[in-house]
Amino acid sequence: MPRPVTLFTGQWADLPLEVLAQKARDFGYDGLELACWGDHFEVDKALSSDAYVRSRWEILEKYGLKCWAISAHLVGQCVCDDPIDERHKSILPPYVWGDGDPEGVRQRAAEEMKNTARAARLMGVSVVNGFVGSSIWKYFYFFPPTGPDIVEKGFADFAARWNPILDVFEEVGVRFALEVHPTEIAYDIVTAKKALEAIKFRKVFGFNFDPSHLQWQGVSPARFIQEFPDRIYHVHMKDAAVTLDGYSGILGSHLAFGAAHRGWDFRSLGHGDVDFEEIIRELNRINYQGPLSVEWEDAGMDREYGAKEAAEFVRNVDFAPSATAFDAAFAR
Repeated sequence: MPRPVTLFTGQWADLPLEVLAQKARDFGYDGLELACWGDHFEVDKALSSDAYVRSRWEILEKYGLKCWAISAHLVGQCVCDDPIDERHKSILPPYVWGDGDPEGVRQRAAEEMKNTARAARLMGVSVVNGFVGSSIWKYFYFFPPTGPDIVEKGFADFAARWNPILDVFEEVGVRFALEVHPTEIAYDIVTAKKALEAIKFRKVFGFNFDPSHLQWQGVSPARFIQEFPDRIYHVHMKDAAVTLDGYSGILGSHLAFGAAHRGWDFRSLGHGDVDFEEIIRELNRINYQGPLSVEWEDAGMDREYGAKEAAEFVRNVDFAPSATAFDAAFAR
């Protein structure tokens, strides 16, 4: 049976949920991965009113859609980040930002993530996707010289801040899926392994697999699945292309997404460098049965055109594994 195809609503938070739900149905999606910003899924309202959670489902069901996961990338980012500054203020609810004191922001973000787990349980979903932030991303280039003690302190800080959050996830029976991504404590295979080690391989913590963030770094997305076959809790379908032309570098050159000469960029599905056939083969190998959620980002394409085309692309690339060995007939 084909895996459900969903649309992540994070890049569509400027639209009311009902408007987006109707569009998603018309684009050909089976459901929505609800972002915890805009009016799509508000954690404080979900905890304070049963009617609010019903209202989310009523909108989804009106358009024949389902929901398997919610996503809390923005608040999760602020649990470990250092520095905390005006960038974070722009992505947080006012009650989490508060007076902007950095440690206060981190503590309130942590409480909000605990409440997100509780809200997910009320919504009836079993996965929360998101970011965790990092106190050591700023040291990714080792100059001035950065000793291993600094790196280890960063992973210890991640464990100290996230273990109490994961305790609540365990209590309510919801899993957290980190999107491995630059600026996170885990941004490739090596650091993903260190993150798991830091929290002593707790089963409640896994990954929201997104190939686009690995592709431009030169990390094999298929290899990531091979390395973490029991930790792929959710899948984002997103493409990226390396566009180096000898003028700028792979680090982005402080150029905005979509800028000419930028060294890499996100692309609509099928328009970048990601080998999605290999990804589907690996997902089949680990028996992943969850949704394939389109996170649509392409600064050079109309998003409604791209979202519709992306839904079709996922359905075309999502093939079932073989039920029998092709050479079995030779032995008859």
